[in-house]
Amino acid sequence: MQQPISIVIHGGAGTILKSDMTVELEAAYSSGLESALSKGYSILENGGTSIDAVRAAITMLEDHILFNAGRGSVFTKKGVQEMDAAIMDGATLKAGSIAGVRNVRNPIELAYEVMTNSNHVFLSGKGANDFAIKRGLKLEPDEYFFSQFRYDQWKEIRDSDTYSLDHTHQDIAELMKDKKFGTVGAVALDKQGNIAAATSTGGMTNKKYGRIGDSPIIGAGTYANNKTCGISCTGHGEPFIRAVAAHDVNAIMEYKGYSLQDAMNEVVHHKLINLKGEGGMIGVDAAGNTAMVFNSAGMYRAMKNSKGEQKIGFYKEA
Repeated sequence: MQQPISIVIHGGAGTILKSDMTVELEAAYSSGLESALSKGYSILENGGTSIDAVRAAITMLEDHILFNAGRGSVFTKKGVQEMDAAIMDGATLKAGSIAGVRNVRNPIELAYEVMTNSNHVFLSGKGANDFAIKRGLKLEPDEYFFSQFRYDQWKEIRDSDTYSLDHTHQDIAELMKDKKFGTVGAVALDKQGNIAAATSTGGMTNKKYGRIGDSPIIGAGTYANNKTCGISCTGHGEPFIRAVAAHDVNAIMEYKGYSLQDAMNEVVHHKLINLKGEGGMIGVDAAGNTAMVFNSAGMYRAMKNSKGEQKIGFYKEA
């Protein structure tokens, strides 16, 4: 029997409603997700590693202006982009994370370099940027990361103490109602039976004090273990950190014998909700099963596997 392959990606969760979406915007999000999904899946199909598949998928999402990661990252209180990313190899439990980096075109590639070419797991700020330069990663000027859409979001709240998780409405009264947790992530199982997980984000609009969310924290926003699953989260990062959400799915599967779907349901619909945690996660297990679970109004998500199944979704399914 042939080893199954699967890949799942997400482009963020939150108040994603059909009523707020234009036909053009829906098409643009669909196209971005489909391109990243196809890129990652083709690597798996051709015998490539799950690590390379999630890197490739996330790199495409980081290069897409619509997603809050890489090029599309939001503005901080200081009017700059500070990006976080993480990657983990389920075969070895090796991991690489970076936080608060600037001008790095593809933060996921820097996280990969930390995993493979440093003796560390987590680098931040100027040190992470220095390491990026040392490893010869592609840097871009501030203008590359500028989008009018993100700038307008920031301009509305930059003189206040409000932060925003990503939004589209112009009315400040709507800011906290219309929340979108802009993060991108990918999980995959390859033909060798190895699982990988990766996550990348630009964080919160108008964030202060060098705030870091769950995305780059191993066990909170990103986790992979060949024995159980690979998980990438998206949501309001603080509750996900407190719940150690990604690792908790792994623990429930390993110690309680839950299926991937049941373990993710337990964390997303019970544990996170008890902490007022809004968002979701994607997962893949050692048998190639996939799950995309969220407690918010929507989550940009897509999956493809060797059974011939492929799905792309934004909204809650009726």
